[in-house]
Amino acid sequence: MIRKQLHLSFSPRRRVSAAVLLSGLCCGSALAQVDARPADLEGIDIVEHLNDTLPLELEFVDASGKPVKLGDYFNQGKPVIITLNYYECPMLCSLQLNGLLGRKPAGMDLGQGIMGLEWDLSDKYEIVTVSFDPSEGPDLAGPKQESYLKAYRREGVKTGWHFLTGTAENSKALAEAIGFNYKWNEENNQWAHAAAIYIATPQGRLSRYLYGVSYDPATLRMALLEASEGKIGNTIDKFLLWCFHYDDYSGQYTLAVMNIMRALGFVTMVALGVGLFILWRRDCRRHSQLAPGSGGGFMKDVRELRNDPRADFGELSRVEPGAKGVVSIGGQRST
Repeated sequence: MIRKQLHLSFSPRRRVSAAVLLSGLCCGSALAQVDARPADLEGIDIVEHLNDTLPLELEFVDASGKPVKLGDYFNQGKPVIITLNYYECPMLCSLQLNGLLGRKPAGMDLGQGIMGLEWDLSDKYEIVTVSFDPSEGPDLAGPKQESYLKAYRREGVKTGWHFLTGTAENSKALAEAIGFNYKWNEENNQWAHAAAIYIATPQGRLSRYLYGVSYDPATLRMALLEASEGKIGNTIDKFLLWCFHYDDYSGQYTLAVMNIMRALGFVTMVALGVGLFILWRRDCRRHSQLAPGSGGGFMKDVRELRNDPRADFGELSRVEPGAKGVVSIGGQRST
């Protein structure tokens, strides 16, 4: 049975309505049509469930036909990228998966997606692709998984991207937990759905939604770093995570201005404190040298010179007791 995919793209807002976006292509008097959504697009949207925990007990079948649970890919100390697609999709799903890969399976490197990450798949993160079409099974998931892992072409990486199938009930339960709304269109014989990937923490908590069919490596890196709570990546990555935050409207990580200002203020205060401490220590040292009875300053120099056998002062007289810095040289009093 041939199925045609309804091509929909979504802006990265909290709730994205396909019907509104498509209707919004019209102008002027067509504004009223925005509310008159086509029946086949009604309810096709994504509602973000950030910080919600995924139902890790859901059962699926992997590409080899082995029964697995969603939780088998979590609690390994690595963030997980989740995609919801179906394998016989002729257009949008392939565009999305190719965009996530960053390379066409039989084509050139696009310099995007996970191909643009220096982190290796399965080492720093996992990808789980679940088909929401209950008619699909391992006979479709297996070749799909093999083709994308082969296209990844990273030495030593033979796993890490898992293609699953399952029952309509379990696929629907996962989609509802994510906020992914889709439906089968009987008239057009196709699935209507949106395109997005979902970043989850190692414990299965939804951390970030990234929309569209192409994914900037820098955004992917920050999203994975955020989901891992700084447990992957180096010190610089962790600092960048503190300096950047995700902007829902641009769909990218932007500078966290307030964090930068706090950091600069803290550095300024530390520098000022160190400077004042140095000046205070220098002033204390100078006063201690000039204080009576401290043995510092001019009287210290005179005593050192009088005890130096190499020095020749002629009629250098003794220092009168209690003179406090006054000496007699050559019969004349001097300070």
